[in-house]
Amino acid sequence: MTDSIRLGLSAPYACNYLADRQERVLFTLPEQLIDIQLYQTLTDHNFRRTGDQLYRPYCDHCQACIAVRLHHQEFVPSKNQHRVRQKALQAGWTFKLRSAPNWQDYYPLYQRYITERHADGVMYPPSPEHLDSLLRCRWLPVHTLEQYLDGQLVGVLVLDLLLDGYSAVYSFYEPSSHLSLGTLAILAGVDVCRQQKLPYLYLGYWVEHSEKMAYKARFLPQQRLIGQEWHSFG
Repeated sequence: MTDSIRLGLSAPYACNYLADRQERVLFTLPEQLIDIQLYQTLTDHNFRRTGDQLYRPYCDHCQACIAVRLHHQEFVPSKNQHRVRQKALQAGWTFKLRSAPNWQDYYPLYQRYITERHADGVMYPPSPEHLDSLLRCRWLPVHTLEQYLDGQLVGVLVLDLLLDGYSAVYSFYEPSSHLSLGTLAILAGVDVCRQQKLPYLYLGYWVEHSEKMAYKARFLPQQRLIGQEWHSFG
């Protein structure tokens, strides 16, 4: 499958998810043909997108990064997730899908989110260039799911349209909000898949012993990519 494309391998560096580990990534090299069909195929082999490139973890002695997806007909919100949605609706929460987003519209919100929630992470300090790279891809239209509270933008989920669903690339939201905007972004993403009759919302990697990724395990039932096959959990 990967014989027809050129891939590079990074040097080891500190893992973003597990403090005692190092990680490496396998990535597509620039200036070659990538399209949605190849993206779909590589997604089923644990690849993700950043900018124009696709990548996947390729670590020595570690396979902790497991891709997770939700099927809109199988997923059932928990009692807590149902309460989160009801509270948000009562507060005036709405969402909409947008095509061809512009980073300038989102940068103040993105800047607040990174500064207040991820000042110890690899994305700090926030930069317009990095936000632009999330929203721009020369071979794929990028969408965003925007969250609003009484008409004011409070959350953005970057989405890639695949052949069988949407892939959640990155989410950022108003850090001072009283609503659980991260949970709401996923619930809204499932709603979008249901409305468009697309089976799956891909949530990216889940890492069992990473506190940052623990929230993904709370969306059940879910499917996890293990050994190049999707298995159901929950």
